[in-house]
Amino acid sequence: MSVIPLSSPRRRYQSPLIERIRRSLPMAIIYLVLTLIAVVSLFPLYWLFNTSLTPASSTIKLPPDIIPANATLANYTEMIKISGQGKLTHFGFPESFQLSRMIIWFINTAFIAIFSTAVHLLFDSMAGYAFAKRKFPGSNILFWLILAALMIPGQVTLVPLYLMITQFKWINSMVGVITPGLADVIGIFLLKQYIQTIPRELEEAARMDGASEWGIYARIIIPLSTPVLAVNSIFGFQRYWNAFLWPLVILQSGDLFTLQVGLSYIHTSEFGTNYGLMMAGASLAAIPMIIVFFAFQKYFLQGLRIGAVKG
Repeated sequence: MSVIPLSSPRRRYQSPLIERIRRSLPMAIIYLVLTLIAVVSLFPLYWLFNTSLTPASSTIKLPPDIIPANATLANYTEMIKISGQGKLTHFGFPESFQLSRMIIWFINTAFIAIFSTAVHLLFDSMAGYAFAKRKFPGSNILFWLILAALMIPGQVTLVPLYLMITQFKWINSMVGVITPGLADVIGIFLLKQYIQTIPRELEEAARMDGASEWGIYARIIIPLSTPVLAVNSIFGFQRYWNAFLWPLVILQSGDLFTLQVGLSYIHTSEFGTNYGLMMAGASLAAIPMIIVFFAFQKYFLQGLRIGAVKG
């Protein structure tokens, strides 16, 4: 007995254009939503720079100008003028050498951020290598004790640290600002998590070739840990550049202030209702971090995944 095949239902014809639109519509909606989120997120930053370039007479204008009609750098020059003149004697320059304190605050902040980041990268990587590759009695307990320090708010350690710095006579000095930041718990954790994923066979091969522990660390571990070191350095630089509370407590001389502390010490009576001056100061503090972010944004995104490496 022969079987009569059933005819398949006829498919409705769709033009290639309609099919392409149907397939791309979900992605178009996603991009639209992401664009709206980006606009909402970046608008305060845009308004910061917009107000800093707006003349004082137009900052309280209603409705405000989305694009400043008479853009000017007067707010920036006035901010530099208000900061006054200072000296760089703490960096070895003679008394006669004077600069705007705004420039001095930039130099102080850059020095503290760069030096602190470099030193804590060294110490964090050494500690991370020890915890990841060298097993010693109590290593696990010590590592968990270090991680437990994350649960202690920084304000709790402020008074003990201040008393220690006072005993060492480091008040009102760069050393007093930098010393407490020479190592970082999060940096040790990230480096330990990353270094322990490096194959142990590389270390064994280096030992067979006569490499010392320091040689393995410097010539194998550090080059292979470049991604996590980049992430750690970016996070560290950001933290030290924006630091406010600790430099505020330690520093007393106007020539030693960091940018954040210096801007806070410019009395509000100098601003009055001139929001352009306020935004100019905030812009000067924000510009370096914006540059760093856009230059190394791929490392920021990579940093979100490094801590999830299986231990």
